[in-house]
Amino acid sequence: MSRIGNRILTIPENVTIVTENNVVTVKGPKGELSTKINEGITVKMDNNQLTLTRANEEIKKFHGTANSNIQNMIIGVTEGYEKKLEIVGVGYRFNAQGNKLTVSAGYSHPVEVAVPNGLSIECPSNTELVIKGIDKCLVGEFAANVRKIRKPEPYKGKGIRYVGEFIRRKEGKKAA
Repeated sequence: MSRIGNRILTIPENVTIVTENNVVTVKGPKGELSTKINEGITVKMDNNQLTLTRANEEIKKFHGTANSNIQNMIIGVTEGYEKKLEIVGVGYRFNAQGNKLTVSAGYSHPVEVAVPNGLSIECPSNTELVIKGIDKCLVGEFAANVRKIRKPEPYKGKGIRYVGEFIRRKEGKKAA
């Protein structure tokens, strides 16, 4: 029995959900998102509640995933998602200009990253970056790609990390 799949989702007042041909579209004040769900899963709406039921046990593995994806879309179009990154190191910095992010991370050249459509970035300071958007997957994937430019290293702690991320430090070589 899928506990997450059987979860009843409450739909806020300013959100509309439309399902047709196994595509669920969620519209809200911040935008519109849609996802395709498996054919054996049916979506039922009563008043302000949404439930998902599956036709058989073979598609049990998709039941909870579909429920979570719809819940993430509802949160995205009402509140939105954000990830915060920080960069640690001498001379390391972020620079946001329009839909382009320039990262100086100790390489011989600055690394330029194009910001995907649907995301916005802010730089409160040179060492902080805030990524905002309505699609949870897109926000997380872009944050991971930016972090991949210079992962935090365990000896000095230099690199790009999520705000609040703990980096396990290692002890360096001992002098003889």
